[in-house]
Amino acid sequence: MKTFVTSALAGAVAVSISASFAFAQEVTLRCQHFLSPKASVPQFFMQPWADKIMAESEGRIKVELYPGMQLGGKPPALYDQIRDGVIDCGWALPGYTPGRFPETEAFELPFMGSMSAEATSKALWEYSQKYLTERMGDIHLLATHVHGPGVIHTKGSTVNKPDDLAGLKLRGPSRQANALLEALGATTVGMPVPAFPEALSKGVVDGGVIPWEIVPPLKVHELADSHTQISGDRALYNTFFVWGMNKAKYDSLPDDLKAIIDNNSGLEVSGLAGAAMDKGDATGVDVVKATDNTVITFDDASMEQLRAIGAELTNKWIEEMTAAGLDGAAMVADAQALVAKYSN
Repeated sequence: MKTFVTSALAGAVAVSISASFAFAQEVTLRCQHFLSPKASVPQFFMQPWADKIMAESEGRIKVELYPGMQLGGKPPALYDQIRDGVIDCGWALPGYTPGRFPETEAFELPFMGSMSAEATSKALWEYSQKYLTERMGDIHLLATHVHGPGVIHTKGSTVNKPDDLAGLKLRGPSRQANALLEALGATTVGMPVPAFPEALSKGVVDGGVIPWEIVPPLKVHELADSHTQISGDRALYNTFFVWGMNKAKYDSLPDDLKAIIDNNSGLEVSGLAGAAMDKGDATGVDVVKATDNTVITFDDASMEQLRAIGAELTNKWIEEMTAAGLDGAAMVADAQALVAKYSN
């Protein structure tokens, strides 16, 4: 009898310890991106997101952020790093692998996004749920977002009108942004954004297009001397970003921790990522205006010229997607409708 009681007590203690261990399970998410921690998205979105996950899980989920590709690799490899489990989560830019994610390009077409990255990012999430669940089904999407309106930054050349871009060598971020610059007579040089400052300082390029928010972290305002923005209610171009998690890592989480990840994913979280970009844009403009650099806004005639070229490129993209077996017209129409929905 004594032996039985002792065994029973030992079993109960073992069950109790096992249950406590399960409750106290610790999960570490190693998340990588290619920017400085002082850039807008790491500072105003990724770190708050990580802090919120850790707080809501009462420390059971630890999120480690690795800036500047500290875990290895180059920015174009980030999506595959997430997919393959090299990292647990990360921030990827599909445009760095042209042609691989054609559906994403609808939001990178000229004048597709609004001037609010927050509104456009919400539209992008809804669009992604319709068009990208298969193409990006090999990772667990947490958020999709865009940056704010693209701005032209040059060194030694002032872009007062679109024709001034002819003959310039410009850094371009994506296939569609490059197509727009090339239609205006520029020669594009594709490169991830961290490489832009060095290329500009060495004269590899005469300038490039990036949003205001990334200017201070990259110190572009110390290299470029002229900055040209557009007017109106639509962005010159946007770039599509993914905040994603390794699928196997997500699937391995207990249900209560999955729920915490789910509560910090989706439409509103995508909007928060966009809002981080908007916040950075406001800072970037202020930093540049405090210098002696020239800031130009295209006039109405320039905007009319740009919109006409943008419309031609959009029609060309629709034809290209149709030839590839995709419904390009539907993607453009849906993207436009969603941007209008969230912008209003």
